[in-house]
Amino acid sequence: MSTSIHDHKILILDFGSQTTQLIARRVRELKVYCEMHPFNMPLDEIRAFAPQGIILSGGPASVYEKGAPITDRAIFEMGAPVLGICYGMQLMTFVLGGEVARAQRREYGHAGMYLDDITDLFRGMDPAVPEVVWMSHGDRIQVMPEGFTAIAHTDNSPVAAMGDKSRKLFGVQFHPEVVHTRSGTQILDNFLFAVCELEPTWNMRSFIEDSTERLKERIGDDRIICALSGGVDSSVVAALLHNAVGDRLTCVFVDNGVLRAGEAERVIEVFKNHLKVDLRFVPAADRFLDLLKGVVDPEEKRKIIGHEFIRVFEETARSIGDVKYLAQGTLYPDVIESVSFKGPSATIKSHHNVGGLPDRMNLELVEPLRELFKDEVRIVGEEMGLPHELVQRHPFPGPGLAIRILGEVTKERLEILRRADRIVQEEMRRSGYYEKVWQAFAVLLPIRTVGVMGDERTYEHVAALRVVDSLDAMTADWTRLPYEVLAAISSRIINEVKGINRVVYDISSKPPSTIEWE
Repeated sequence: MSTSIHDHKILILDFGSQTTQLIARRVRELKVYCEMHPFNMPLDEIRAFAPQGIILSGGPASVYEKGAPITDRAIFEMGAPVLGICYGMQLMTFVLGGEVARAQRREYGHAGMYLDDITDLFRGMDPAVPEVVWMSHGDRIQVMPEGFTAIAHTDNSPVAAMGDKSRKLFGVQFHPEVVHTRSGTQILDNFLFAVCELEPTWNMRSFIEDSTERLKERIGDDRIICALSGGVDSSVVAALLHNAVGDRLTCVFVDNGVLRAGEAERVIEVFKNHLKVDLRFVPAADRFLDLLKGVVDPEEKRKIIGHEFIRVFEETARSIGDVKYLAQGTLYPDVIESVSFKGPSATIKSHHNVGGLPDRMNLELVEPLRELFKDEVRIVGEEMGLPHELVQRHPFPGPGLAIRILGEVTKERLEILRRADRIVQEEMRRSGYYEKVWQAFAVLLPIRTVGVMGDERTYEHVAALRVVDSLDAMTADWTRLPYEVLAAISSRIINEVKGINRVVYDISSKPPSTIEWE
């Protein structure tokens, strides 16, 4: 390639907005590479990153208050175009000598905005038609910095957008990244291509080519292992590595006894027989189930499965021999969570992740997908020829069905849940809803209820159906499935799964509930 996918890039500085990650997604969707970093990223690191444009996010603070997040004036003197969004616009005003004050009337929600300049940010837009934008602020620009002019206004905000054309510094009081702003994508498009003069070099075919070369260079002639779960992320990592280093990759798939029906066979078929990857299959179901006997606490289940996985994985890694690297399916939202201005959230539940392995095993960690969002990972998988069904698979937790069985995990209860889960997957696909939702699964509850089948009384388990819509699992809403789809799932489970005589539908959102029950 004559132009690297990272030659044209945007730096997003996070001031604590709930939609900063959405800015990154919108920029990526416009085929421009970007990274999100906290507002206090050191200047030398910003210069080393060498962005062709900088976006300052919104945030909950007022820029004139003590302790408000402030960035260095040098940001605006580096020569890179800057777009300040909401708090970012107020920060730009404050740092460059303007005045920000409390608005007489706050603006939240939809607002009509009138364009005063249809060049640069608003190029190609119609000034005769008020733009519908999404506002979320209680402050206003009282006095613009020297060199700036107002380029849009609302009835409540004389300066709804401003610009210094000579320095390519722009600010908008609204949020172009949210869908509620009608022309938000066009405004971001104008900033990236008209103002920053970037090229749309970020696409997944280019990513595969670029990553393959980087992996070849880093791994060289050494060996690397990949803990393969059969999920989307680890499967795409395995395919990418196999493309780069061939037979120097060994994938390890551990059957921990709490997998879905047919999971092990499917992974073996795809990776060993179809992609010809060196796959070590480790049947360890009895080891895990023995340790789970009598355990009902979800955190204890997770820890038992995680610790035993490490032991099994270590044993297998030693048997492989001289291994230097361990591959892991870290995604960009995981990276963002660890560096966001807001800081990492409180631990709701521990997660079984092979990220705990490197310190114990002295292996260098390789994370080929750490720049990607989930939807981008799926595109990579499709581009690399992985089966569509695998690439579009719903997220599945590391502890597997163990945390979808409330109470003790036994072979009998696992078999009941596997059969119910298979029906859920089949009916979601048959109805066409599988790829429209984020996740769909069944949960086996630790209670029994009375039922009637034929002329006989039954006293059997209850299954809960959980289906949610989400973009990244940070938040989720329960899916409004058509009644006929719910009826088909319920009817089949009750009729075909011996041990379940009642199905309920979970209509809780995240927050306050989590997606998984445990």
